[in-house]
Amino acid sequence: MGTVRKTITVTDQQDNWIKAQIEAGHYTNDSEYIRDLIRREQERSAELETIRAALREGESSGKPRPFDPAAFKQRMLTSHG
Repeated sequence: MGTVRKTITVTDQQDNWIKAQIEAGHYTNDSEYIRDLIRREQERSAELETIRAALREGESSGKPRPFDPAAFKQRMLTSHG
């Protein structure tokens, strides 16, 4: 995988935070920290899209039906012990 060099600007407070993460041994340098943030955001975005897709599927699945929790629990106990 290739790399691209970027220049970013952060506030003093953000820079101090990054330095503290490196000093604590969580990361070896600024770039590693930023890449980790990007990976986490990518994972979070993918999870949100999965949830949105499930919501869309549920919304398009038809009219809601009444739910009886006691009957559901009894069915589960009967079928799964």
